[in-house]
Amino acid sequence: MTRILVVDDSPTAIHIITGMLKKNGYEFITAVDGQEGVDMAGAEKPGLILMDVVMPNVDGFKATRTLARDDVTKDIPIIILSNKSQPTDKLWGKKQGAKDYLVKPINEAELINAIKANVG
Repeated sequence: MTRILVVDDSPTAIHIITGMLKKNGYEFITAVDGQEGVDMAGAEKPGLILMDVVMPNVDGFKATRTLARDDVTKDIPIIILSNKSQPTDKLWGKKQGAKDYLVKPINEAELINAIKANVG
């Protein structure tokens, strides 16, 4: 089963998302901001990353861009999970290297379908 890195600064969001992952049999690790997410992705090499956008230190767009351009992490699919719901936000997220973009609050079925679609 794919191990998923969840990057989000909200303890509530992490609790909700990891609860969905656990219920569906996924292993996960967590990071609380973009920089920690970038560092953990390089060290742990998860099968997929769920990335929030609005976070302290390094935001999710920058972290996604960094991961997508790094030889070590460029093949790890990233799904952005964000409150930012404008079409321009979604387009920008995908331009940074995200494979998918889901708007919070996250629908469990939509999340699991997106994960399955991106981990082959």
